Amino acid sequence: MEKIDIKNFTLQGLEAYIAGLGKERFRAKQIFKWLYQMDATSFAEMTNVSKEFRSNLEESATISNLVPEVVEESQDGTKKYLFRLSDGASVESVLIPDEGRNTLCISSQVGCAMGCTFCLTGSFGLSRNLSTAEIVNQVCAVKRNDPVRNIVFMGMGEPLANLSAVIPAVKILTDPDGFQFSTRKVTVSTSGLPPQMAELGRGVTVNLAVSLNATTDTVRSQIMPVNQSYPLQDLLAACKAFPLPSRRWITIEYVLIRDLNDTLEDAKRLVRLIAHIPSKVNLIPFNEHEGCVFKSPGQDAIDRFHRYLLDKNVTVITRSSRGTDISAACGQLKGRLENQLPH
Repeated sequence: MEKIDIKNFTLQGLEAYIAGLGKERFRAKQIFKWLYQMDATSFAEMTNVSKEFRSNLEESATISNLVPEVVEESQDGTKKYLFRLSDGASVESVLIPDEGRNTLCISSQVGCAMGCTFCLTGSFGLSRNLSTAEIVNQVCAVKRNDPVRNIVFMGMGEPLANLSAVIPAVKILTDPDGFQFSTRKVTVSTSGLPPQMAELGRGVTVNLAVSLNATTDTVRSQIMPVNQSYPLQDLLAACKAFPLPSRRWITIEYVLIRDLNDTLEDAKRLVRLIAHIPSKVNLIPFNEHEGCVFKSPGQDAIDRFHRYLLDKNVTVITRSSRGTDISAACGQLKGRLENQLPH
């Protein structure tokens, strides 16, 4: 009989599993804390659980684990981790250092099916979804060496295309008996899937980031095929309907690409599009990579776009690229590291 990976369970799921073994439900909290607060990788470490019960668990369950196969560190301190999964597939995670609030970008899929033309990850296509355990194990692995204060589902993959694993992972991350992250410290990013945005909002309280990247359907469909199914009108309606706790904003991600979406007219349209959405804007100058025809915008265009938004009282940050020397910048995952390794 194949053993159950216990890290695929939320606390509620683990309680049900423990009850099915004829044990008290409170044992689930003990085990959950061992997994995510004490980073136990074996049942033998769980010393406040009886030997008999640990033996029972060993017979039916396993504790999965990830160890980075390669870690690369950028000149700016950004770290990129390559994780080899049990079936030989691989994913990458990126730790972005910031004094007191390191941010970890984690992956939700092996590759990505969204096909955004400016994104290197998307050029690999989709191999498969990650399990809940494979998602949370990225966090476990990085936390062994570095503090992690913020989690963003902004690595490889479209998180909303894998909600059956992502929602339980968010629950584990934010559970007081799990990783104990505040819901304010966990962000899920999407290229724009309105039905799944609604499902995410019903399932968990979390920050939402939406990759907008264009202000007309023509341009957005050119660079983001998802727009052909869910055009701007549908996406913006889903943003307005997304349940936000008080004083929370949706983050509008906007990759600036030279001569495509970086004009003053684009800035004006962007202000109009998000006028009725509680939001802030992250401007991300495009990261050039081999084989892509798009170019980074000039600094004048970046500054003009940023200044216009500020003048219209839009909260805006222009994000500096981190980890470009190790291909860890936005949209560059699953490239150089994977190509260097034998299969």
